[in-house]
Amino acid sequence: MGLWQGLVELARGLREVVYPGVCGLCDRPGPTDPLIPFLCPVCKELLSHDPALACPRCASMVGPFTHLEDGCPNCRTERFAFDAASCFGRYQDRLRELVLRMKHHSAEGLAEMAGTLWASLRGPELAKLDIEIVVPVPLHWWRRLTRGYNQSEALARSLAEGLNLPCQPGLLRRIRHTPHQSHLPATQRRINVAGAFRASADVRGLSFLLVDDVMTTGATSDEAARALKASGASRVVAAALARATG
Repeated sequence: MGLWQGLVELARGLREVVYPGVCGLCDRPGPTDPLIPFLCPVCKELLSHDPALACPRCASMVGPFTHLEDGCPNCRTERFAFDAASCFGRYQDRLRELVLRMKHHSAEGLAEMAGTLWASLRGPELAKLDIEIVVPVPLHWWRRLTRGYNQSEALARSLAEGLNLPCQPGLLRRIRHTPHQSHLPATQRRINVAGAFRASADVRGLSFLLVDDVMTTGATSDEAARALKASGASRVVAAALARATG
């Protein structure tokens, strides 16, 4: 165990001593799931049941009668570097609250819990995607330093563990700092992240699950997948914990 991971485990243990049995999402005291700590039964139930159907090409929410052979109406005219997309649920209600809390510097345990829940509920679905390696969308070093951790990396680690796959967070690097995508209109997001990523090794013939916390237009995942493909990846599936609905 590395020094940083050891400090994370120490902080998690101290939290349990000071705030035993407190949900990390709603802050209510009460019993938590021993396999998914920091989550009360109410929040777990609300997070676990999202009946919405998603487009297998872009992960947008679709209706039950939408024709999806060439993608959904949102993506049929789009060209993506990733080959498919998957999401845990819609960016709303409890899942939105979870994503927002994960952006705080002390929420690494919460992000890991989210990855564990994702694997436990969507594992069979993700196992069908023919993936060999899990890789998170990286943060720029300065943003990671100020936040304290990369929430997508914490998600990816737990998700990979649940899927019994290797996670290689250093394989993809963000080589330039970019403004937050959420602050930009959709038309500017592709321009903002163009050339922002680079694979640090030859990944010829390998297939990847590319993990991020939120997908809105798909621009970030598209550019990160483009970097993996440029280094030889044979297949990239973009996976987001939450998919924006509008």
